[in-house]
Amino acid sequence: MKLFILTFLAGSFLMLAGCNPSDQDTTPLPHWTFSPEMVFPADQSLNRCEDGVVLADGRLIVTDQTSGLRLVNADGTSRPFGKFAEAGYVHNPPEVEGCVNGSSLTPDGRHMLVADVFRGGIYQVEIATEETERVYQHTFGVNTARLDSKGGIWFSQSTENLPNEGKMGLFRTVDVRKPDGAVFYVPPAGADGQREAVKVVDGLYFANGLALDEENGFLYVAECMGSKVLRLRIDVATGQVTEKTVATEINIPDNLELDGEGRLWIASPMLTGIFVYDPATGVTENVFRISSPESEALIEEANQRIADGTPWLDLMIPELWSPAPGLVTGMILSPDGGPVYVSNLGKALIRLER
Repeated sequence: MKLFILTFLAGSFLMLAGCNPSDQDTTPLPHWTFSPEMVFPADQSLNRCEDGVVLADGRLIVTDQTSGLRLVNADGTSRPFGKFAEAGYVHNPPEVEGCVNGSSLTPDGRHMLVADVFRGGIYQVEIATEETERVYQHTFGVNTARLDSKGGIWFSQSTENLPNEGKMGLFRTVDVRKPDGAVFYVPPAGADGQREAVKVVDGLYFANGLALDEENGFLYVAECMGSKVLRLRIDVATGQVTEKTVATEINIPDNLELDGEGRLWIASPMLTGIFVYDPATGVTENVFRISSPESEALIEEANQRIADGTPWLDLMIPELWSPAPGLVTGMILSPDGGPVYVSNLGKALIRLER
């Protein structure tokens, strides 16, 4: 009886303390405060570094509106990466505007998928050879695309913007929101090589970043102008989607990334910040943010206009994100506890050492 009581009391204490193996195994999140030496590369020689990936050797591949991608070395030097022009990507303003946006590694780590948010192309780049091909062409712009382990592609359509509309076609439904965003699934190519996208979610207010959690069977979608991150139950074998719920609410969420412990990292352009949502606890934590009296006043005014359904993009000025190099859009997570890079629409990243 004495042993039973001691065991019961010990178990009760652990329950009250909230202790369990998963809590003990979770790495505590770091927190950062901006300083100028975090800007990388220091010469700010990139071009709209909206998104990217970190390679195993620590080098970065980031999106570049002119060339498609750029390879960035540890010393900050960079060069164009991939053969985008050969694959049909064009950015020759003012006649033709392309805009590479979301990028992601394929499950085998050998390729990247890169989406053109103005013109709708989804490109696959082999990292070893830089060979590039357009694997799908959508009618409207594609924000972000991810490949699953079965060969299917999941992508977000922010709005029904046509290729000839450029940035105005994309940002009109940021300025005054409209529920014409969607998520599509493209099955693996059949014997004839043809692929046809299937709309699996619609009615979204500017669908943005995507993250695939195949281990648990979920797809996360940032509904940017709905200020929430959705979680969908998916079956990658069939492309079926069910059980749409709200995972967390964030002011204007953009790019999403899952870390090695299943936590979802979320960028907020409005707040110039990075947040982390833990599905195990339901807690969302702010780990990086740039704020000033000027930015807080702009945020308050912008939120009021969005709620009223009136235009607000005239408030998207450098005072909203300064001293960041540009409007924050995402984060690039290094493997094995390496740096986190904050991506943006400017000419340099913010490197957060862990």
